[in-house]
Amino acid sequence: MIALVAGDVVVRRPDHVVLETSGGVGYRLAVSAETLRQVPAVGRPVSLHSHLVARDDALALYGFATEEERDLFLLLIAVQGVGPKVALAVLGAGPPRELVGALAAGDTGRLQAVPGIGRRIAERIVAELREKVAPTIDGEPAIVVTRGDDPRRIARDGLLELGFPPGEAESLLAVAEGESAEELLQSALRAARR
Repeated sequence: MIALVAGDVVVRRPDHVVLETSGGVGYRLAVSAETLRQVPAVGRPVSLHSHLVARDDALALYGFATEEERDLFLLLIAVQGVGPKVALAVLGAGPPRELVGALAAGDTGRLQAVPGIGRRIAERIVAELREKVAPTIDGEPAIVVTRGDDPRRIARDGLLELGFPPGEAESLLAVAEGESAEELLQSALRAARR
């Protein structure tokens, strides 16, 4: 899993950046407008939290200025009908804390203002994610990431990031043995080699 990419900015576009790492490899990361505001000028160093989405036809790397933004992205793409591009558009509508506040308040209007989000999708996002944000000690809403609690879910995410199609990942995990995500992933990979 690629969790962080650090390097010098070599390309800075409205929808993506390219970072050249110390090994001379350039990584293209799709970013939200919110993250882009925090990316420095070309030639300057930056570190971005990242998430790799593996599809049958491509591997796409997404970059985020904060872990909170990445966690919100993961929650958004788990909602039916919300893909990575729409999730980035939502994230571009403001800082993660404001967006989480809008979700906690059930503010579908804020989401409908985002291009590509209609009333139905906005209502679905609020319905599915409202309970996944909770107030912190200071009363402000925060993201509660529950996917880390389920080792099978983590192992499935790992298989998807390695390029396995969702159906095959599910089949491999059905026969996998182990308690931790690491044990399940190793068992699934052994089954895949057979």
